[in-house]
Amino acid sequence: MKQIELVIQNQSGLHARPAKVLVNLAKRFKSDISLQHEAKRANAKSMVSVLTLGAVMGSRIQIQAQGEDEELAIAELEAAIRSGLGDNDEAYALPPAAKAESKPAAPPVQPKPRQSEPGLFQGLGAAPGIAIGPVFHYQAEELNLDALNVEQRDCKVRFLDALDLAKEQLEALHRQMVEKKMAAEAAIFEAHKELLEDIDLVDAAQARITAGTSPAKAWQSVVDEQAAAVAALKDPLLAARADDLRDVGQRVLRLMLGLGEKSMALPETPVVLLARELSPSDTACLDAERVLGFGLVNGGPTSHIAILARAMGLPAVVGLDEAMLALAEKTPVILNGNDGVLRASPSAEALIQAQAAQQRWLENRLAAQEKASLPAVTLDGYHVDVTANAGSAANAVEALKMGADGIGLLRTEFLFLERSEAPSEEEQYAVYHTIAETMKEKPVIVRTLDIGGDKPLPYIQLKAEMNPFLGERGVRLCLNRPELFREQLRAILSAAPAGNLRVMFPMVGDVEEFRQAKGMLEELRRELGVPPVPVGIMIEVPSAALLADKLAPEIDFFSIGTNDLTQYTLAVDRGHPSLAAKHDGLHPAVLRLIAHTIESAHRFGKRADICGELGSDPLAVPVLLGLGIDELSVSIPAVATVKAQVRSLTHADLQTLAREALDCSTAQEVRALVKKKLG
Repeated sequence: MKQIELVIQNQSGLHARPAKVLVNLAKRFKSDISLQHEAKRANAKSMVSVLTLGAVMGSRIQIQAQGEDEELAIAELEAAIRSGLGDNDEAYALPPAAKAESKPAAPPVQPKPRQSEPGLFQGLGAAPGIAIGPVFHYQAEELNLDALNVEQRDCKVRFLDALDLAKEQLEALHRQMVEKKMAAEAAIFEAHKELLEDIDLVDAAQARITAGTSPAKAWQSVVDEQAAAVAALKDPLLAARADDLRDVGQRVLRLMLGLGEKSMALPETPVVLLARELSPSDTACLDAERVLGFGLVNGGPTSHIAILARAMGLPAVVGLDEAMLALAEKTPVILNGNDGVLRASPSAEALIQAQAAQQRWLENRLAAQEKASLPAVTLDGYHVDVTANAGSAANAVEALKMGADGIGLLRTEFLFLERSEAPSEEEQYAVYHTIAETMKEKPVIVRTLDIGGDKPLPYIQLKAEMNPFLGERGVRLCLNRPELFREQLRAILSAAPAGNLRVMFPMVGDVEEFRQAKGMLEELRRELGVPPVPVGIMIEVPSAALLADKLAPEIDFFSIGTNDLTQYTLAVDRGHPSLAAKHDGLHPAVLRLIAHTIESAHRFGKRADICGELGSDPLAVPVLLGLGIDELSVSIPAVATVKAQVRSLTHADLQTLAREALDCSTAQEVRALVKKKLG
């Protein structure tokens, strides 16, 4: 028997996605493999068993392997866990309001409402936006097997057949979501499918069936027990996965009873849906034309329900007091997903204010979409490019439809994540070539592989680091793995003539790192005999921002990654549940680094762009324009609204505003300044 002890480094612990990677890796070995955390032991080949360990970031786990390939199993599992099990946690990011209110070790019980006035319910904002409409109460169908007669308890579909049918349904649901441009969220249902292949779950149900329990009751009891064990975990993110287990359990049970897929009967007129809980499957199937938003008693801002709501653009509030379930059907309500408030029977004044705010937002969004193809030029003629952040060839097509002036950040990690080996040079070339052809003459800035820290890969072994964010990541990692780096650079250079590709190196900290990376690129370019391509760097390390005047003569462009630049400048982890509110790119310290970078670039006739979340913040856009930014690269849905905002501003006024912002002391002062000056 071989054994090793490791520390879990994943920011969100062993939640569904890294657990899936670990389990699939363990299944490749013939040896019996187990994990132990404190007093709990888990079968490493069972996803449910791994989830019930409750291992969070910093947890110590012991891995034991016994069998003919035990040494190889231990070695590969060690490497995979040290590298983070392919986890990047992006889909699980909390909305700003939820981040500010959550605490690292809080139980999954949501705060009770503060009813300072009748009809006011306080919960947690899970998805932004305002919904105004009549209440519709949704109650999930309960399959109480004790209440069914003998004939109904007899399964019309055999247990194993029901499992196969459920997997087919989940595959179909996954495809539908991908077609709706929600590929990241579609991964939720891949994890659901993995639960149905869980050896411990299936074996436990089979054992009870063999012992004489009816198949339906056997399955329901096993799922209920395991879901209760997951729900009891101290970490909110892990505990939230109990919803997923119950969801797949119900799906299989319905099939066994011959009930088919459940559907939600909604009124013909749009409603605000209120419920004790929704399953991920319920949420994914909501008709956005008939559901304006929803409020739940159960669920949290990190649940799959919240993730899906944000992707679908549905305002959502979770953690509401169950007293709201007593509201009469069709009661008028205002549901505010921004601050987590549900207001029942609002006053005429409150209703008018909410309707006015909602109407302004809808009108602005519609007007922006209609003019999305127009350039972003201020009222006094200052032009700024508004490009899109992309992570796939499909994103490039969508960006064009939304009026983007190009791709300001192509995240190439999508080619490398969630796989057991690196993509070949040919595979990379095909994707880059497709994107280049799609965008034609519009620029595409291809960021080279940016992993390490929060985006590790299971097939790249990284040494354990006390702080991965300050370790081997970005261009540092690529320079230390030159063959991997060369394959990517060759693929980009080979595809470049098909369009207007540019190369950008991430996490550059000084001039020497840039020279090494560019030297390798130039060497390969000469070997391939292709024309030169523009080369730039991400400004996300404070040292690079401070040395912008030294870097500017050697680069073709800067792209300021405000997410990491803010994190490193303020020493605030942007994912930290109790400090996230302090992670604000409008902090004057960050703005001064941005200003120095822009000034240095322009002094040498180079461009300076923004590619972080700050670029689509309505209060940040005026300041960034005033500082002289050349390009704002934003999420695809934000392209039209950012362009519209630029067209409503006067650049001369913004230059004065930017100077005043640099003299502020806090991010809050900057935000207050912008509101005061621009309304």
